[in-house]
Parts: sequence; C-alpha cells; structure tokens
Amino acid sequence: MARLRKRGHREAEVSTDSLSDIMFFLMLFFLILSTMVSPNAMKVNLPSSANKRQIDSKDPIHLAVTKDHKYYIDSKEVPYSDLEAALVAKINGRAEPTVVIHVDKDLLYQDFIDVMQLGDRLKCKMIAATQPSNGK
Repeated sequence: MARLRKRGHREAEVSTDSLSDIMFFLMLFFLILSTMVSPNAMKVNLPSSANKRQIDSKDPIHLAVTKDHKYYIDSKEVPYSDLEAALVAKINGRAEPTVVIHVDKDLLYQDFIDVMQLGDRLKCKMIAATQPSNGK
C-alpha cells in the first residue's frame, strides 16, 4: 500500500492591512457630515464684508437700528412695540420677502439677535448689511 503524505498545513489569515485606511475614511466622512448638520442654526445669508454681493430680491425691505435704539423701516421711524406689525404690513403679498438689516456697530449683539428672531417668526430672508473692510 502506498503511503499518502500529508501536504503542508496552512493556517488561515485575515488581512487587516487596509482596515486602518477604511477607518480613516469613515472617520473623515462622519467628521465632515457632522459639521454640515446644524439643526438649531437660524438660516441667515450674511454677506462678506470683503466682497459686494447683489441682493436677490428686487424690492428688499430695509430695517435700520440706530445707536440710540430707534427702528426704521424703509426710512420711516417705527417704535419697537409696533415693529412686528409694521414688518407684517410691508411683507404682506410678497412671495419671498427679503429684509436687509442695518444695525449700528456699537449696539449689543442681543439687539441684532432680537431683530433676527423677529424675521425668523415672520419667515422672511434676513441679510445683515455691512460696510466693506479696509483690510483691517
């Protein structure tokens, strides 16, 4: 009877060489995805002060807040208590209302936020007007 020889026994291996690459790409994907998702952010178009941008709306509403807390809608003074009603009257009938906010730079940030929240309640596009910077 012929002797049968056993062939060399090989152990099974799982190659993990590309595992670190896959983990890196997954981490990068989730990092980029998490920066794009901001569920509590108010959607506002802020123009860059370095570049002049044209406003998409043909007839925007201009809302100005002066240093002494006086509110103007299209150059007409409106008391803060009547500001929402005056904006509703201006917005009435417009498909996509756009409000350009001119806030004095010496006012508190909270004054700007109060006006932004008013625009958010009224569902209108809010744009913060800025002056071009002088490279400072």
